[in-house]
Amino acid sequence: MATYSESFTQSKPMTPNREIDLRKRPNLKESLIQGFLFFCGLLSIFTTIGIVVVLFGESWRFFGSPEVGLVEFFTTTTWQPQVGAFGIWPLLTATLMVTFFAMIMAIPIGIAVAIYLSEYAQERTRKIIKPTMEVLAGIPTVVYGYFALTWFTPQLRNVFGSDTVQIYNTLSAGLVMGILILPLIATMCEDALYAVPRSLREAAYGLGATKLETAMRIVLPAATSGIAAAIILGVSRAIGETMIVAIAAGAGPKFSLNPFVGAETITGHIVRISGGDLSYESIDYNSLFALALVLFFITLILNLISQRIVRRFREEYE
Repeated sequence: MATYSESFTQSKPMTPNREIDLRKRPNLKESLIQGFLFFCGLLSIFTTIGIVVVLFGESWRFFGSPEVGLVEFFTTTTWQPQVGAFGIWPLLTATLMVTFFAMIMAIPIGIAVAIYLSEYAQERTRKIIKPTMEVLAGIPTVVYGYFALTWFTPQLRNVFGSDTVQIYNTLSAGLVMGILILPLIATMCEDALYAVPRSLREAAYGLGATKLETAMRIVLPAATSGIAAAIILGVSRAIGETMIVAIAAGAGPKFSLNPFVGAETITGHIVRISGGDLSYESIDYNSLFALALVLFFITLILNLISQRIVRRFREEYE
């Protein structure tokens, strides 16, 4: 009589071990999408490289000219290519002034709007305010320029006097530019605040904190990295803006720290000069690429600072 183990062995014959392939079978559609996305990323990289090569090549011709000195370019305060004066500070000062006034307008209002949408507003209110605010980002910048020239500047002249405020001035252009970048800063700050875990808010409420105290002392510090990145991105946007400053800030490089007088920014100067009759490889033509290279380095430095701030103050929650 066979034992139980022998009968079990006979009824369940042993099969050789087989490795199970757990890898996902290739999908043609997903492979095509992945290839297209890789091509887009590669295209953006080569486009950036091409822009950098062109900027450096044309700028090298400008700085290699005997009429231009690198020290003179970064230290003098007169920009008049017709007479061989190439000091970037009049253009750079106007650019920084307009950016400064834009951020004065955009940062406080943008953060306040973000706090309201994240901590106070009802869901229905958020669905109304956010799309309405994003409409500001879709308005053509030339409209903002004429708005600064025809409405904002007259209001400044009524307040400070017509003799003090010129028709073209950097203050008006900067404040209206702040309205332009307000949706960008507000939206990014609101996303950063909304990403803070709900548990931190509930812990603050449990300790007796008010909604304002929770927003200012708990949520806002926890979203520091996102807010800082939004601000730096807004600064980069303001520095590269063209039409508002070309219409409302004025023409003609002028070294002045007075916000009520006209001045020309780097982008405004590029627009004005490139629209004229410039001969190829002339000193005026090559100077445009040198100015564009300066803007490129300013934007690059701001992006590097933004990434460093994000890594430094990033908060990770489990």
